[in-house]
Amino acid sequence: MATKKQLEYENKVLEWRVKKYDSLVRENGWLALAGLFWLNEGRNLVGSNPMCEVVLPERAPTFLGVIELKGKTVRLQVAEGVHVKVNGRSVQKAILKSSKEAQPSFITWNDNLRLVIHEHAGKPAIRIWDNLRAERFSLPPLKWFPINKDFHIPARYTRYPDAQQLPHEDTFGEMVDDRIDGYVAFKFNGIKYKLDVTETKSHTLFIKFRDETSNKETYPPSRYYYTEPVAKDGKVVLDFNYSYSPPCAFTSYATCIFAPPQNKLPFRVEAGEIYRG
Repeated sequence: MATKKQLEYENKVLEWRVKKYDSLVRENGWLALAGLFWLNEGRNLVGSNPMCEVVLPERAPTFLGVIELKGKTVRLQVAEGVHVKVNGRSVQKAILKSSKEAQPSFITWNDNLRLVIHEHAGKPAIRIWDNLRAERFSLPPLKWFPINKDFHIPARYTRYPDAQQLPHEDTFGEMVDDRIDGYVAFKFNGIKYKLDVTETKSHTLFIKFRDETSNKETYPPSRYYYTEPVAKDGKVVLDFNYSYSPPCAFTSYATCIFAPPQNKLPFRVEAGEIYRG
């Protein structure tokens, strides 16, 4: 019979799974993504006309405006007679900040279409959300391995003397640099392993990994996992019951960076999310 502590732990994992599903289907969530268009230097026409550089859903204005890229500066000029807001304020023109900045410039039309500058590997694009997309309302429940306490593993985090920029494969099959801050060391079935990790501002660790379930039950390029904050002495728990498929498993408009080659575990991690394919 499960103890109170075990039940509390399982309920916590189940609540987290509900939030993972919500992050996919909620308004402006991953399944609301409706486009990703790389910006050309100079003028980029925006509208539902398929001849535009940034193509919007059919119900949007034929010509919404122009986004001009000049070096690292991005400007929006809205077409005459079109009503657009940037961060809730009606505008005719604006300088746009990307989603990597503290206060991104979110462009909205008709309250259910949203655009933002998205950067990947140093290249700017326009990311589009359409909150009326059918995909938001048709996603089946996510699949998971049974909660497995064998994959709740004590570990220790060690920072590298300097953060490293190492090549990782991305969604487009290209190698892009991504930051590695240190590694976690742990034992599984008596054998010691380590995984390179990225430390967040809140001192949680972001881990991209593959294992012997990849290509079979789990998303082939990588799974993701965030730890709880690391203790001051470097102790941390790896709980692979919280591992999940990255958003590009669900939409072609996400830009994911996958596990580096050294983060392939030579055993089956039968915990976390199962990929439906």
